[in-house]
Amino acid sequence: MLREVRGLKPALHGAGTHAPRRGAACCAPRSTVAGFTLIEVLVALTIGAIVVLLAHEFFGAVAEHGRTLTVARTALDRSANARRWLDATFLSLDVGTEGAAGFDGRPDHAAFASWLLTSDGWFERRTVSLARNNYRLVASVAPGQPITLMDSVAELAFDYLLEPGAESRWVREWVSPVSAPLAVRMRIEKAGCPKGLPVGRGTRDARCVVDTLLFLIKERG
Repeated sequence: MLREVRGLKPALHGAGTHAPRRGAACCAPRSTVAGFTLIEVLVALTIGAIVVLLAHEFFGAVAEHGRTLTVARTALDRSANARRWLDATFLSLDVGTEGAAGFDGRPDHAAFASWLLTSDGWFERRTVSLARNNYRLVASVAPGQPITLMDSVAELAFDYLLEPGAESRWVREWVSPVSAPLAVRMRIEKAGCPKGLPVGRGTRDARCVVDTLLFLIKERG
């Protein structure tokens, strides 16, 4: 007859098996990792495409702004260089001396002789003619190549200073073989102004710009 030994329970039938503990899982663990659905993939692709499109538009706008600044800077440099060239040309004007031509100043163009700096570094007397040609202010130099001084010129008008002082007198023409005016005033109307009023009568509308340039002549011949 079997006896119970204190602290030990009699072996159950089928001692090789163990009963599961209370609360223990009865099944194998399942994986909790799930894949992306088709809708999630489509949403991600759509968002990515929108980001790429916005980035392209942004960088395109930046590049266009850079090109606009470059064009504006080039135009500003040309305008400044043209003003310096005209200042030097009028200050070096030569009229009434031996071998020099006279001064031919008309309402829409002016021609005279001037000492110009050459590419070789010295000055030579050249004949200069200023006029509008194909919406450009062009200086024709003989001998030499024409120089484009300004673009988008719709109208060009010249005035010539006859007498200085508080009651200065300007005339529309100055034609003389031996003398030049004291100063030359150029009124340049940019393209975009409505037609119908002479140059220099004020701003016609917001698109109209009229520049007035004044050039002094160093000596009167």
